[in-house]
Amino acid sequence: MHFPEACDFVVFGGTGDLALRKLLPALYHCDLEGRLPADTRVIAVSRSELDDDGYRAEARAALAEHVAAEFQDLAAVERLLERVHYVTVDVQDPGSWQPLFDTLKDRENADEAVRVFYLSVAPSLFGPICHELGVNGFAEAPARVVVEKPIGTDLASAKAVNNTISEFFDESQIFRIDHYLGKESVQNLLVTRFANTFLEPLWNSHSIDHVQITVAETLGTGNRAGYYDRSGAMRDMVQNHLLQLLCLVAMEPPIEIGGGREDVRDEKLKVLQALKPMTPADVDRDTVRGRYTSGWVAGKPVEGYVEELGHESMTETFVAIKAEVQNWRWAGVPFYLRTGKRLDRRVSEIVVVFKNAPYDPFRQREGVTEPNRLTIRVQPEEGMQIHLNAKEPGPGGYRLKPVSLDLSYANAFDKRSPDAYERLLMDVIRGNMTLFMRRDEVEAAWAWCEPILKHWESAALTPKSYPAGSAGPTASFTLIERDGRSWQES
Repeated sequence: MHFPEACDFVVFGGTGDLALRKLLPALYHCDLEGRLPADTRVIAVSRSELDDDGYRAEARAALAEHVAAEFQDLAAVERLLERVHYVTVDVQDPGSWQPLFDTLKDRENADEAVRVFYLSVAPSLFGPICHELGVNGFAEAPARVVVEKPIGTDLASAKAVNNTISEFFDESQIFRIDHYLGKESVQNLLVTRFANTFLEPLWNSHSIDHVQITVAETLGTGNRAGYYDRSGAMRDMVQNHLLQLLCLVAMEPPIEIGGGREDVRDEKLKVLQALKPMTPADVDRDTVRGRYTSGWVAGKPVEGYVEELGHESMTETFVAIKAEVQNWRWAGVPFYLRTGKRLDRRVSEIVVVFKNAPYDPFRQREGVTEPNRLTIRVQPEEGMQIHLNAKEPGPGGYRLKPVSLDLSYANAFDKRSPDAYERLLMDVIRGNMTLFMRRDEVEAAWAWCEPILKHWESAALTPKSYPAGSAGPTASFTLIERDGRSWQES
C-alpha cells in the first residue's frame, strides 16, 4: 500500500443519490480531518448539462443536508468545493468523453496521480465505462475502479460483469464495495475475535449453540421500487451484506489483517465454500420468503408492497434462512439469517448464543436464566452487549436474573464514529483491499444463493404475508422455534 500525494477521485453518476448523500459527505469529513492527499481533485461525471459552479451549488446543498450540524464548517465546505469539478459525459457515446480525458490530463503530475473511478451507475454501464477508460489509456495501474452492488443477478451474470471489468482492469485494481464492511462495529468484530484471548477458545461448536444475523428495516422500497422488484431481499441483502457478516463471524484467524495481504479475503472465501449447498428439500424446509402488506409503522398507516409497486409481483421483501457451515469449527452450529423491509424496528446485529452450562448447581434456584449471548450491534447504535446471568442482591438463597454488560462505542470513545464510506474510500485511495470483495468471493456467494432462487422461481409460491410494522411472517418464527430456539430481540 502507498498513500499518494495526488489523487483524482472520479465519480460516474455524480448527480445521483449515492454521490450526493454518501460519497461527497464522506470526502468532506476526510478533507476536514486532513486525511485526503494534499493534491486531490473530485471530478463528478454525469449526462446532466452543468458546469463547475452549477454542480458545486448542488454539492453545497447536499453537504448542508447530509452532514450533521455539529460538523458543519463553512470554510471546510468551500475548501472541498474548490477541489470539485464537473464534466458532462454520456458514457454510451464515445464522442462525448474527450472533455473528461482532457480534465484528467490537465494537471502538472497527471502521470503520478492515483485515479479512482467510482462507478455509481447501473451495472449495464460498467462495460462501456471500463472500455472507454481502457482503450484510451486510463485503466493502467495505479488507476482503481470501484463498483457497487449488485454484481450481477445470478452466477452467470456476475461472471459476465466481472469479465467485463477484468478485460481492462487487473483484479488488484478492482474494489467491489460493500458498505457494511466499513462500519466500525463490523471491523470491531475482527478485533473482538482476534485481539481478545478469552473468546477464541469458545468460538466453536463446543461452546456456541447457534448464531443469528438480523438486518431489519422499517422503511419500504421507496424510490427503489423498480430496482427492488427485479432483485428482492435475497439478491439485495442476503447475497452480499448478510453473507459477508456471516464470513466475518465464521472465518478462521488470518495470518495478518491489512498490510496489503489477502489473508482476510482468503479466509472469507473458505467460509463461503464451506456453506452447505441447498437442495430443493432444504429450501422448502430451511428458507422463508415474505412480503409486507398494509399496516402501521411509527404510528402511521403504510401501504403494502404490491400497492406501492402498482402491480402484482412475486418479489420477496423478507427472507429468513437456516444455513450451515460444514467445517471442523462449526459443524452442527446453525446460522440463522433474516432480513426484511417494513418491520417493527430498524436494527442490524449479530447475536452469538452460547450453549448452556453442562450442569446446573443452582437447579433449586428462583428466578429466570437465559443462555449467555454476545450481541454485536451494527446499527443504529454501534456497540456490543454481553448477556450474563447474575444473582439478584438480597439474602435467602440464590435468585438469578439475566443482566447485560453494554458497550456503546459512542460512549466509550470520545470521538466521532466515521461513516462506513469514509473508511472505504480512504482504503481505495491507499490501495488497501482487505474490506472489499474479491471476484471469487462474489461468485462463491452467488453459487450458494442460486439454488435457492431457482427453486423459489420453479415452485412459483407467493411469498408469505406479514403486516407492515410487524416482526415478519409467522413462518420465520417457526423456522427457528422448531429447533427449540427463538429470535433474540435485544
